Amino acid sequence: MMIMMRYALLLLLAFASLQLLCFAADDDVVFYDSFEESFDGRWIVSDKDDYKGVWKHSKSEGHDDYGLLVSEMAKKYAIVKELDEAVNLKDGTTVLQFETRLQGGLECGGAYLKYLRPQDAGWKPKEFDNESPYSIMFGPDKCGATNKLHFILKHKNPKSGEYIEHHLKYPPSVPSDKLTHVYTAILKPDNEVSILIDGEEKKKASFLSAEDFEPPLIPSKTIPDPDDKKPEDWDERAKIPDPDAVKPEDWDEDAPMEIEDEEAVKPESWLDDEPEEIDDPEATKPEDWDDEEDGEWEAPKIENPKCEIAPGCGEWKRPMKRNPSYKGKWSPPLIDNPSYKGIWKPQEIPNPNYFELEKPDFDPIAAIGIEIWTMQDGILFDNILIAKNDKVAESYRETTWKPKFEVEKEKQKAEDEAAGSARLAGFQRKVFDVLYKVADIPFLSKYKHQILDLIEHAETQPNLTIGVLVSTVVIILTIFFKLIFGGKKQPRVEKKPEVAETSNGEESSGEKAEEAEKEEAAAAPRRRRRDN
Repeated sequence: MMIMMRYALLLLLAFASLQLLCFAADDDVVFYDSFEESFDGRWIVSDKDDYKGVWKHSKSEGHDDYGLLVSEMAKKYAIVKELDEAVNLKDGTTVLQFETRLQGGLECGGAYLKYLRPQDAGWKPKEFDNESPYSIMFGPDKCGATNKLHFILKHKNPKSGEYIEHHLKYPPSVPSDKLTHVYTAILKPDNEVSILIDGEEKKKASFLSAEDFEPPLIPSKTIPDPDDKKPEDWDERAKIPDPDAVKPEDWDEDAPMEIEDEEAVKPESWLDDEPEEIDDPEATKPEDWDDEEDGEWEAPKIENPKCEIAPGCGEWKRPMKRNPSYKGKWSPPLIDNPSYKGIWKPQEIPNPNYFELEKPDFDPIAAIGIEIWTMQDGILFDNILIAKNDKVAESYRETTWKPKFEVEKEKQKAEDEAAGSARLAGFQRKVFDVLYKVADIPFLSKYKHQILDLIEHAETQPNLTIGVLVSTVVIILTIFFKLIFGGKKQPRVEKKPEVAETSNGEESSGEKAEEAEKEEAAAAPRRRRRDN
């Protein structure tokens, strides 16, 4: 019933999202590829020798939804799609969005996209490689300590004409699971960029802020003078040895750090004439030993057994101790340097490449490329979108990503619960094995049937395992305390035998008492009464 309700909710959500999508203007979607059709003829695989990885048109695991798949491990991959028309990033909002699913995990490799700027004349898609210039690089990258969602802008310095890579500072980390995730970068007309993972904003930054990009888009007004040189008499030492200090007369630099302990005395039972090692008396020369070729055979050495019970063997030497007169090499104390001028820095001069900027001078996007090197296979790219409206991107997330994600999340939850149950079952089996061994302990023999009943009851109801374990511990502790504190029986209080009349055919009271006493003695030991 719950499963039917979930699917009904997903269908309702998809229908509502589809309505949003229908109302979006077609002009807002600049580029979109769902990969439902084969990528052959639309995306061009690089024919450069470095890129041996094979791209495949493949279904996402557990779905009928297709994507672009990285199919082999430890390979370089490159593929590119030229746009029908270049995308202008300077006007209005631009949204870059795509999905990835790390079906085999991602320990070392990238899963990012490169949004290429217009290439030089004569460039061909088959020539796409890591040198192909891009405007923006965006997407997951993970290897070793690196785990981040890259956002890199290549921006041209109008003064120098040089393109500089500007990296987003403190980017969000990449989800480490194997579910489908959607990554979104929203470039806004107010010079801001928002980074979203699964529709949730993880980072907001300003293109013009030095706090958000490294290096900043706007260079500093001044730079260190490359021609400035530190003067020869510039003293950077904050402290110097005191020139007036004199080594004390009693300072002995030659005194050793350790000396013999003159107070030490050789133990009386020290075995001076016994070596620390002796020939192994059980060793015999191998039959194939040739004295001429192998040399004279010698038995291997073993530790002298006499030395194991004695304080020591061989020549006794006094132990060493720290020399109280040791001071080491003398050096004068440090004082403030009267000539200290601080750490030298070159003087600042106007930066010839400085420029002011009201808005980033984005290069247009002419193509979308995936150029990665990865140690894992199973990386699936899907639903690559460029739009001019963030609401359109949101509607695509709701219709293409969210239904898949919800199904995957439920499946992952069920698998985690099953794995947890399996681990618990393994733990319970070990507990039962231990309890069966406990039941066989001799001093618990009186309670063996009780313990076995508890174990058998728990095996039919595994949720009682902990309770049974506690109960068994309580039984053992109870017996333990009885043995320690309850071993002695309380002394019996003997009643004085009543005097009875004797009659023919009847035993006297003394005879009855004697007989009772014998029976009692046979049944249980009695405390011995003191004689007055």
